[in-house]
Formats: sequence, C-alpha cells, structure tokens
Amino acid sequence: MDLGPTARRRWFGAIVLAVALLMLIFGETVLKGKMSDVAFVVYWLACFVLTTLAIVTAFRDVKAVQNRVRSEQRTLLESTLKDIESEARNRRDQTKGNGRGRGGI
Repeated sequence: MDLGPTARRRWFGAIVLAVALLMLIFGETVLKGKMSDVAFVVYWLACFVLTTLAIVTAFRDVKAVQNRVRSEQRTLLESTLKDIESEARNRRDQTKGNGRGRGGI
C-alpha cells in the first residue's frame, strides 16, 4: 500500500498524538507517585515532545493543504480565462463569417 505524503503525514500525526494521550493516561493513573524525580521529568518531557511533534505535524499539514488549494485555484482561474478567451474568439470568428463585421449590417 503506497501512501501519499498527505496520508503519511496524517497517520504520523495521529500515531504520535495517540502515544502522547496514552502516556498521559498511563502517567496519571498507573505511574502516579511511583516514579523517581528524574524518571518523572523524563517521562513528562517525552510526553511533551510527542505532543509538540503532533502539533508541528498538524501545522505542516495545514500549510500543505493551503498550498494545494492555492495551486488548484490558480489552475482553475487559468483554465477559466482560457475558456473565456476561446469563446470570445469563436464569437468574433462567427460574426466575421456571417458578414456582420464592424462595417456591415
């Protein structure tokens, strides 16, 4: 199964966030009061790093979506302008072909 960059980014963010959530739940229930001071700091620092990583991944995803939307809007605008130009040429050619040019009746 070949995932695109968007799917990989979203899966990565979801997994990192899920691990951080599990660490939060586990740390507040099972491990509460059972860790030494150093282990406590390291554990919650790891949870914080995972949460930060999930947030950064979410922001990168938003930026990628914005770039894709901007590109699609630009492509749509260019396509629409080409269609309008083509229709204008066709109308101009039809009016010239019917003898109803600028000076005609």
